[in-house]
This record gives sequence, structure tokens and C-alpha cells, in this order.
Amino acid sequence: MSFVELLLIAVGLSMDAFAVAVCRGLEMRKINYRQALLIALFFGGFQALMPAVGYLLGAGFAQYINNFDHWIAFVLLAFIGGKMIWEALHEGGEEHAEALNLKMLLMMAVATSIDALAVGITFAFLKVDILSSAALIGVTTFILSFAGVCVGNRFGARYKKKAEIVGGVVLILIGVKILLEHLGILVL
Repeated sequence: MSFVELLLIAVGLSMDAFAVAVCRGLEMRKINYRQALLIALFFGGFQALMPAVGYLLGAGFAQYINNFDHWIAFVLLAFIGGKMIWEALHEGGEEHAEALNLKMLLMMAVATSIDALAVGITFAFLKVDILSSAALIGVTTFILSFAGVCVGNRFGARYKKKAEIVGGVVLILIGVKILLEHLGILVL
């Protein structure tokens, strides 16, 4: 597999993390680079870790993982998106938006990196060098996630409440998209 092919896979896997990072940036009243860095580290780290785990699991567990990975991603993203919408519509949502909840961050990182697990299993079949591939996926996701927080904040600072609602809807739609793709209803 060529570097260009791996880079395209890395960018493709990073898109869900980028979208979620944009949503997190929407919630910030003022850009917090420390939080942006932490978000990027979590997302990039999990995007690097999951293909390595998938690679190690190999073909023996592929059928079990493929049977429920999309449901996990859907439930996590729907929950997080619903929580964002609820906080935007109810008093007190703004106070919670500034604090970075590590439990929520962990759930978002897992939800956006589940597809990378399946890619890792595929890499095992193709005999791809997993260390360099996982590193490229992780670094790409880190960069795009950091940029996503910044982009989201730039937009969200002007349209806070509406942006949070849109961000929540986007997360739910990403979860639905993942679910429909894995169920074979949506083919992209």
C-alpha cells in the first residue's frame, strides 16, 4: 500500500473526529488551546490505537466486531449529540460547555475511532506495516482535530446556541450515517 493510499485512508478515518472536534469548538466561548490540544491528543491517540488493536485481533474476531461496532458508535454519538442539544436548550448549558469532561471526551474518542478498528483488521490481511500506518492515522487525526476545534470556535463564538444545536444534530447524524453504512442501507 502506497503512502498516498495510507494518507487518504487516514484523512477518511479522521473526518468523524474532525466533525466532532468542530462541534466541541462550537461550545467554547473563547478558544482554549489547551483543551484543543487535549481533544486532538485523545482523538489522534485513539485513531492510532484502534488500527493497532484491530491488527492484533486479526481475522479471528472480525465477524464479532463487525456485528456491533456500528451500534456502539451510533449510541455514543447520539447520546453526546442529544446532550449537546439539551444543554443548548436548557438553562445552565453554557456553564458546562467551558469545562472539558474527560469521560465525555473518552466516549467521543472511542465513538469516532471504531471504524479504525476494522481498518486495522483489514491491514492485517494486507500485511500493511501497522506501526507506520497507525502513526500516520494518529498524526493526521491529531492535526485535523486541532484544526476542527479552532474552526468550530471561530464559527460558534458568533452563533453559540444555534451552533450547539447544529453541532448536536451533526453528531447524531454522524452516528446514523455510521449505522446505516454498516447495515448496508447507505453505500458511500
